[in-house]
This record gives sequence, structure tokens and C-alpha cells, in this order.
Amino acid sequence: MPERTVASYCTTFLKAEMLHIYRQVSSLQDYRTFVMTKSLQNPERFPFPDVELIPEPRMNPLRHGWLKFVKRQPPILYRGEYQMLASLLERRGADLMHIYFGHTGVHLLPFIERWDKPCVVSFHGADVAAKKDIRDYGRKLKSLFQAVPLVFARSQSLADRLITLGCPPERLRISRTGLPLREFPFVRREAPVDGRWRLLQACRLIPKKGVATTLCAFAIFQKEFPKAELWIAGKGPLQAHLEELAEELGIAGKVHFHGFLTQEELVDLYAQSHLFIHPSETPPDQNQEGIPNSVLEAMSTGLPVLATRHGGIPEAVEHGRGGLLVQERDFEALATSMKEITRSPVAFREMGLLGSSYVAANFEQSEQIRQLELHYEEAVRLSRARQPIAIPTSERVPKAFAEQAAVK
Repeated sequence: MPERTVASYCTTFLKAEMLHIYRQVSSLQDYRTFVMTKSLQNPERFPFPDVELIPEPRMNPLRHGWLKFVKRQPPILYRGEYQMLASLLERRGADLMHIYFGHTGVHLLPFIERWDKPCVVSFHGADVAAKKDIRDYGRKLKSLFQAVPLVFARSQSLADRLITLGCPPERLRISRTGLPLREFPFVRREAPVDGRWRLLQACRLIPKKGVATTLCAFAIFQKEFPKAELWIAGKGPLQAHLEELAEELGIAGKVHFHGFLTQEELVDLYAQSHLFIHPSETPPDQNQEGIPNSVLEAMSTGLPVLATRHGGIPEAVEHGRGGLLVQERDFEALATSMKEITRSPVAFREMGLLGSSYVAANFEQSEQIRQLELHYEEAVRLSRARQPIAIPTSERVPKAFAEQAAVK
């Protein structure tokens, strides 16, 4: 029986693109876990037996106004969320709280600083971007780094970015979200003799994923291989724009937008494809990928990957072995790489084999879970010397204010 309990805090459990988080919280071995969330989504896709749905705290208008306008306390305190979280964690006997996403950690910072148990925060990519909707996000991140014993990053590239944002290197740990290999079995493929190449990209249709670069590269590739087809699995705000781009490039009849697929449907699509495309790019706000789940899944099934030197992608795709890498937004280089693989059946087969072996050796789920739980143990040990700030349970409205309220 596990001896410790970790609370897994995720503001929304879970958005469709958060499969990697589900794989992590549902696979712990030596820790009990329960989920804390404000919004429960997609329960049929992400079933979990122990979810604490955090209710909206009850508001005391007088105390709310006093803490907000007089004491200048942060929202988590004047809205009553602080005490609710403390009570819930005490009731569940939590030894540790794992907070998913840096911006959530910033919101919970006053709680983290005062709770008498350790918290760890994991960063996944979008949370290292500039946050215009969060005042002083960069400064608050630095405070967050000092308040937790350990900070998790999904890739080395994210860890490097966190160091530039002020995270002490000694507090950083790489925490990869592993892949259940048995769900993505290797498929032996042969290059099509008639030029009917099937290319696949699976992602959200957002700027960071570089789907427009894929379309431009495929338009060049398709001139030499007119029987080739491109499948795009995923939804997102750019879909209409991307469909218009395919029309403008004259490839609309060869590009198939499949929308959001179940895991079973996506596995079938991996098996039917020859090449996997993922030319991620860095937008102006510095949002970046960790290591895309779809890249690991595709590699596990034996798909050679054509991608960019972006974020954590080079940590999974060894250039010249599991696939080929080009610079961000360089659709001409991407098209050249497509042709390079398709012209060499030997390289095509070898890249699929090598990529699958690399994922098995470095991203297998049970090993990554074992590492995560070792990090949990380390965080508990490091926190024992920490002296928590007193919890402000006795923060009261002055008597004169209380009497005035009673009269009203």
C-alpha cells in the first residue's frame, strides 16, 4: 500500500489536448493520488475515480472588502479560496501537491508560501510564454521558483528557458510524460512503389504547431509526387484559415482535415501513414513545445518524423536517425527533407526502426513514473527544513467596521 498521498492540482481536468497529464496522474505506483480541479471536462475520455471538484468559495462581503482594499491581500486570500484548499488537503491527508502549469502556480503562490507541506510545479510550454493577462508574471514566477523545493520541466529546452526566467538550476528536474508503448505498437512499413505517400500531422490547429508550413512544404512535395496525400488530425481556431491556404496552394483535393480523433482512431491513422510532420515554431510570446506527445506516439509506431529544431523536439528526434530536422518556418527545407526520405527506401525503413527504439529506451511510461515519484520523495525531504509562514486564519475586520455592518 502506498505510504504517501499527492494532490494533483489542475484547474481544468482535462482539456482534450492534456492526455499527457492524464497518463501521468493515472499511472502513479508508490503514491496515492486524487485530483483537485475547478472544472471537470471530458470525463468519458479521461475517467478518474477520485476527483475533488473545488466549489466556488462563499463570499463574506465585509471580509472580502477589508482584505482586498485595506490589507491589499491577493485574490486567493480575499476570495476565501485559501482556507478551502487548506481544509480539503488536510481532510485528504495530502503530503504533497503537484501543481500543473506555471500560471496556476502563480495564482496559488500565496497558498504555496504558507502551506506547511511541499508543492511542486510542472511547466509544459505555454506557461513559459509572456502572460499579458497576468500582471507582473515574470516577477511572480521568480517568487514561485523560490517558494517550491523543486520545479519540473517536460524537456531540457523548457528547463533552459526557466533558468532564463530566474529559476535556480539546482531546483530544476526534467520530468518527462511517458508513453504507454503497448498502445502504440510498431508497424513495419514499406515505401509505396506508386508514389502514394501518406503524410500525417496530428495537433491542435494553432500557430505554434506550424501547420501552414506543412501545407506550403506539401505543395512543393506534391508536384513531384502528385498521388501523395496529407492528413491533418486535430481541431483549432486556425482551421478555416488553413483550409483557405490549401485552396490557394492548389492542394485542397489532396489535404484531408479529420478533426479531433479518439486515441484508437489516431493509432489507426498512424498505421496507415508513411511520414509524420510536425514543424513547430516559436510565436512572439515565446510559447514553445515541451516534447509533443504526437511525435512520440508516431515514432513508437515506426513513423519517420520530419520536424523543426524547436523546443524539446530535438531531444526526441535524432536528426538523421529517427527523422530529419529543419529550421523553424523553412517550408522549402521541409519539402527537401520530405523528398530526401522518400527517395531512399533504406533510410525510410531505418529511421522508422531507430525512432521507435529511441522512444522505447527514453520515454517508456513506467520508467518516467518511477523518476517522477523519486522527485516527489526528494521534494518531501527538501521541505522538511522549511519554516512555513503562519496561515492568516485570524485576519479579522476591525471592530468598528463589524459594528457598522451589523447596524446596516
